[in-house]
Amino acid sequence: MRKTFLDRIRPTGRRLRVWQLALLGALLALWQLASSYGGLAFFVGEPLQVAGRLWSWFLPWALPPNAWFPDGLEGHADVYVHLGVTLLETVLAFGLGTALGLALGLWLALAPMAGAILDPFIKAANSMPRVILAPLFGLWFGLGVWSKVALAVTLVFFVVFFNVYQGVREVSPVALANARMLGATRRQLLRTVYLPSATSWVFSSLHTSVGLAFVGAVVGEYLGSARGVGYLILQAEGTFDVNTVCAGIWVLTACALWLDAAVGRLERRLMKWQPGAPDTEAQH
Repeated sequence: MRKTFLDRIRPTGRRLRVWQLALLGALLALWQLASSYGGLAFFVGEPLQVAGRLWSWFLPWALPPNAWFPDGLEGHADVYVHLGVTLLETVLAFGLGTALGLALGLWLALAPMAGAILDPFIKAANSMPRVILAPLFGLWFGLGVWSKVALAVTLVFFVVFFNVYQGVREVSPVALANARMLGATRRQLLRTVYLPSATSWVFSSLHTSVGLAFVGAVVGEYLGSARGVGYLILQAEGTFDVNTVCAGIWVLTACALWLDAAVGRLERRLMKWQPGAPDTEAQH
């Protein structure tokens, strides 16, 4: 059967990556075109200037003597320090929030009485705008890394907790009954029935939690910090340097995508048993 023109350009496999890159290129071209009209560059920045910021931040030794980026060549010699601080805060918050959400979600799902008692308190804590806790965390933990970690943990925790709680509660009664008939102990039920049932819910929450961990870390840096990518963006905002702000946003976005890709790879490795799970080899 002959392929039609639509079949040839359908975004599948490697062609999907080509479509994505083409869309990215079109958006960058539109951005550059918009920045060339009137005074819009002051508000939206210029892609070439943003590229200059990124180049001068990460590859200052590769700049030619007469670099064609008119400004932004001063760079930040300590950008790796700032990025390392933000990544440290994000990874710590992501790990601690995930571990706490997983542990408490499993406990309350398997202990209905405790869950009923704590239910209104958990809902009240979840409904609270967590950003208002930042001053308290700064008072308790200082302006270092741990105040940002604490704020980010409050964002990650509830996403993981509610997904784990729901995943365990929706375990198939038939699977539980069969396991009990075979003489499974409570620990064996947890390992072979409850945890596999909640795994897909956990990974669904982790993809959201990656972004929230970055949000908590950067917001904490905004409110009080001397290091971090959020601190760099805040300093640039104070001088109306929109190109540096955009460069910081690109750096944070790239890091978030990298962490999300790592979670996705772990998910494909651990979820091979699940029917319909994506095949890692097929994707490559």
